[in-house]
Amino acid sequence: MAPKILLVNPPIYDFAAYDFWLKPYGLLSVAGCLRGKADFKLFDYLDRLHPFTAKQKDLASDRWGRGRFYHEVIANPACLQAIPRYFRRFGLPRSLFADFVAQESPFDFALVQTTMTYWYLGIQEVIQDIRKISPQTKIILGGNYVTLCSSHAEHLHADLLVPGTNLEPLWKYLEIEPDLAQPAFWEAYHKLNVGVLKLSDGCPFSCTYCSVPHLYGKFKPRPLQRSLAELELLANCGVQNIAFYDDALLFEPEKVLVPFLNELIRRGIEVNPPSAWRINLHSPNALNARFVTQDSADSLVRAGFKTFYLGFESCSLEWQKRTGSKVFSEELQRAVELLLSAGAEASNITAYQMLAHPHGDTAELEASMRFVKSLGIRGMLADFSPIPGTPDGEYCRKWVDMDEPLMHNKTAFPIILLGFDESNRLKDLQRKLNRELSAKR
Repeated sequence: MAPKILLVNPPIYDFAAYDFWLKPYGLLSVAGCLRGKADFKLFDYLDRLHPFTAKQKDLASDRWGRGRFYHEVIANPACLQAIPRYFRRFGLPRSLFADFVAQESPFDFALVQTTMTYWYLGIQEVIQDIRKISPQTKIILGGNYVTLCSSHAEHLHADLLVPGTNLEPLWKYLEIEPDLAQPAFWEAYHKLNVGVLKLSDGCPFSCTYCSVPHLYGKFKPRPLQRSLAELELLANCGVQNIAFYDDALLFEPEKVLVPFLNELIRRGIEVNPPSAWRINLHSPNALNARFVTQDSADSLVRAGFKTFYLGFESCSLEWQKRTGSKVFSEELQRAVELLLSAGAEASNITAYQMLAHPHGDTAELEASMRFVKSLGIRGMLADFSPIPGTPDGEYCRKWVDMDEPLMHNKTAFPIILLGFDESNRLKDLQRKLNRELSAKR
């Protein structure tokens, strides 16, 4: 008899959270490998199309499928008492999960997605509720938190931790042989308007602030046919927006991106009606400006990319070299020019810049913000989060307790490093520059 498996995407405990195309892709990918070999039930606390949240008018999606999460204000954890921000629990009410588990039990296993290290309180809540309502269920954790903070994760008392990308221990524990060619299990949702794709894993760079090399290793393409099958599945599920979670989408494009985009363009032209393949595509994990060419820019726009996020971080040449030399200012400028000439809208091009990097400088950050504005595109501050195991994260032990994952919080760290007023001033400046840019259009 096939085992019954509960899939859980936990609530978020944080100062801020927004549905920026957030989906439990790792969890769904694992379930996809077991398609037809287990009975799955999904509870996604962050599903904004759930009947409960669908009734909340202020949680409506924007035209690209993004929006606010349902949330409740709660007390700050003890270690974050000094942070003058409201702490919140984002996600569906806890009682809905309790009712769901009670109604659908018994489960043989529960697979729980983990992402940000400092979101572990939501995982802890899920484990407590499963233990109480369905005590016979074996709880399995995988994902970034388990990989980066494995010792800490042991204190949550799950039955199995699966760090990293080697899933052999999971298959053995479940006693199921996986089919690795299967796409993610998107049909688990009753209603879906946003999906996720990855054409590759890992990254060729080793930026000093980034955990990707530790989590996924070096760049490795995924099979093209699997990606196309997943695209087709998403289209059949009614998805209107797809976000690419690749960390190096433009690297070695002839192996991965070009064949994929060519097929997508072909289907968009040949399928009747053509609109069936006119899905809006997005790049929230940031495109590397260095690899933007005229051909790639033209293909991205033709295939349906609507929003373009470019990783920039800082215009300081010294900072760029110190942190990995991923992209330089002139490369960003050239990438923007190529995207605009390909037909991308300037209002949909955004450059990330890093707030409160431990080796950064506020004057340099202000110069970066103004440089981005001079290119005619939006800037977005990416709050620095000290990630354990990275050179920059370990350097932050002089300010925070890196053994407590809550102290990796990206809202808290800029306030700790720069102060509340200075952090707010820089964020206000970025908003002001973006408003000025919008007013000129």
